[in-house]
Amino acid sequence: MDIKENFTGVQHIGIPTNAIHETAAFYHKLGFETALDATLATTGDPAMFLKLGNLVIETYENHAAAMAAGAIDHIAIDVRSIDDAYDFICKNNLNNTNDSIHFLPFWENGVKFFTIEGPNKEKIEFSQML
Repeated sequence: MDIKENFTGVQHIGIPTNAIHETAAFYHKLGFETALDATLATTGDPAMFLKLGNLVIETYENHAAAMAAGAIDHIAIDVRSIDDAYDFICKNNLNNTNDSIHFLPFWENGVKFFTIEGPNKEKIEFSQML
């Protein structure tokens, strides 16, 4: 599969928070709706996906939010095939985090993802909803 056919656009933008309900209330005032209210299996902390049109923000409470400009944690790229995306990243020596494919039981059937780092230390997540 051609890489341009596999990468279909931004899936979500990840923003850590120290107070998830305050963050959700702020985005609700801007017209966002809660698309998913979840708990992170690894930490037990709350996470929410907030949606406005085709823009999705994943906010998750980690009690370590930078509270400064540049506080967005990651940009997630939607992919049709996580395996093809992973193969492409590895073959092109872009897996600079040595990450592997992970699974979370979010959404109806779960999601698979992995993360690399961009040249400015930004995290880029590749994500396939199952």
